[in-house]
Parts: sequence; C-alpha cells; structure tokens
Amino acid sequence: MSGKNLREAGLDLRRKMFGKSGAEDRVNNANDLMRWFEETVITDFCFGDVWNRKPLDHKMRSMLTVAILAATGKSPQLRYHIQGAVANGVSMEELREVLVQVTLYAGIPAGAEGLTIANAVLKEAGLV
Repeated sequence: MSGKNLREAGLDLRRKMFGKSGAEDRVNNANDLMRWFEETVITDFCFGDVWNRKPLDHKMRSMLTVAILAATGKSPQLRYHIQGAVANGVSMEELREVLVQVTLYAGIPAGAEGLTIANAVLKEAGLV
C-alpha cells in the first residue's frame, strides 16, 4: 500500500473508532513536536498498516488492544480504545470477558481498573 493509501486507510479507521476529533483533528492540530508521530506512527503505521493486516479483523484487534492496555496500566489509552472497541463491534459482554481474562493473568488491580474505565465509557455512551 502506498503512503497516501496508508494515510487514507489510517484516517478512515481512526475516524470510525474515535470520531473526527480522534482522526483529522489530532493530525491537523499536531504541532511541530507531534506532527511526525501523529501522521507517520499513529495514522500510517498503526491504523493504516497494522490495524488492517489479515487475518485479524478490527474487532479482534480491539479486544487484544483493550487487554494489553488494561494489563499494562495504560488508562488514558484504554479509555479511547474501549470507545474504539465498541465502534468495532465489541459487545459489553465481550469487553467484560476480556477484562476478566486480564484479571486472571495480570491481577485484580489491572482488571478492576479496566472494568471501572469500561463501565464509565459505556455509561457515557448510554450502553449500560
């Protein structure tokens, strides 16, 4: 895929998962410090390339991302990726089970924090 196609694919997926504020606005509002990171690392590489690789679909990648972010305590990114997971078709029940799995292998504090964040995000979206 060419650089332009990666950028377009990355922006399309970011927009689907996080809305305009998580796509164009993040790129367009990036300053000199952040521009390369937003365009090249996040948009082109992360969402344009890796998130579109086969055989994993966006839903599975969302579930994996939620698990990894919860297990490693990356709460700000976890909040956004729970929103993205919902946009990618992950149900409340699937989110719960992903975070139960995190609890089992990463510990009760990681699972509890993940479930607390998921609950807040789902409440804000009117899903619980």
